[in-house]
Amino acid sequence: MKLEVKNIHKSFSDVKILKDISFEVESGKAMGFLGRNGAGKTTTLRALMGVFRQNQGEFILDGKIFRPEDYKVGYLPEERGMYPKEEIAHQLEYFGKLRGGDKNELRRNIDYWLDRVDLSAYKKKKLETLSKGNQQKIQIVQSLVNNPDIVILDEPFSGLDPVNSMVLKDIIVELISDNKLVIFSSHQMSYVEEFCDEITLINQGEIVLTGNLSRIKTERGKNRIRLSAAKSDENMLRKALSSFGETHIREDKTSYIVHVPGEDNPSVIMKRLLEEGVEVRSFSPYLPSLTEIFVETAGDKL
Repeated sequence: MKLEVKNIHKSFSDVKILKDISFEVESGKAMGFLGRNGAGKTTTLRALMGVFRQNQGEFILDGKIFRPEDYKVGYLPEERGMYPKEEIAHQLEYFGKLRGGDKNELRRNIDYWLDRVDLSAYKKKKLETLSKGNQQKIQIVQSLVNNPDIVILDEPFSGLDPVNSMVLKDIIVELISDNKLVIFSSHQMSYVEEFCDEITLINQGEIVLTGNLSRIKTERGKNRIRLSAAKSDENMLRKALSSFGETHIREDKTSYIVHVPGEDNPSVIMKRLLEEGVEVRSFSPYLPSLTEIFVETAGDKL
């Protein structure tokens, strides 16, 4: 499946929230949909789910107008919507039926997913009796009980401890390998990097970056290298690098990140360092983290 978000505009009263939003998502991959608080992520997802109608633009799935009621869609909203005083199994079945699920199939799926997240013993309990993390797992289960082809997860790791985060990681990997179309929104960049082949970054209602994450990292790392050298060689390192023009060097816990202007081949830089007697211990192209890309792209409009 291929979902195309095409030229979406959305305003509330006279305030423009989404401004010509366009990006694509394909099944068998996870797309990380990123942005700062208030950037327009949730508005985009709610328009996609038909919670309200966009002012302009269309959502297209495999060449046809996307109507969420015509497909199996699993949606985990950031703002939780289950009932704290209702029995867990009862409301999981209720939400599944709202999405057109068959009762018998839903009950089998509920049993499967509750067992998968180690909450079978709570099937007849009220949601409010569970811890915050276990309530979050129930919220995740409700998005999956209908065996959806399209899965939209908005901050799914919220409230999960490391053990439960690992359980959810395994589930997401399984969804991707099962050729589901997965949209994954989170402020926890490490998870996005782990799962997502593609990213789309929205800032103040506009798409400011979209594409393959590996390619974006390579492009953003251009003219930067990561290297480590003997601490005693720092002055020689700076002297050697200065011959390539103005350089910028910053240091993290393990190495130097060096920006060298121009199109100098890394092998030429390496040769110069060795000629100057610098004890080079590691040398590789620099690939910025997703956090760094996010801050560089969206952090300038505070």
